[in-house]
Amino acid sequence: MQYKLAPEIKKTCVQLIKRLDMKHIKTSRVHCIRSFDVKTRAVARIWGMAKLFHEVVGIEPHYIIEVNAKRFDKMNERDKIKTLIHELMHIPKTFSGALLSHRGRYHRINEREVERILRSLK
Repeated sequence: MQYKLAPEIKKTCVQLIKRLDMKHIKTSRVHCIRSFDVKTRAVARIWGMAKLFHEVVGIEPHYIIEVNAKRFDKMNERDKIKTLIHELMHIPKTFSGALLSHRGRYHRINEREVERILRSLK
């Protein structure tokens, strides 16, 4: 597996965070990478830094959005935006380093919700 920083994806994420009014997301602690030669079928993944790192080492929570170059780069722009919105939705309001599941008591992260959010951008 190889990773490379993806500043153009970070720029898109920062724009989305602002346009979607996701004030709880600290953009300076969201990082974006492009992965190559990965075995996963996922188009993108988000990685959080557990609270343990903050408590033991003193590192503030960070998130890494990883896009699978082989799959993500072939997508059209609309689907790329939808994918990034989906990943950003996993970041909780507490910005604790944890991740929200796809189905929770008060939230859903699915195609319908992503489409609803995307329509609100226009």
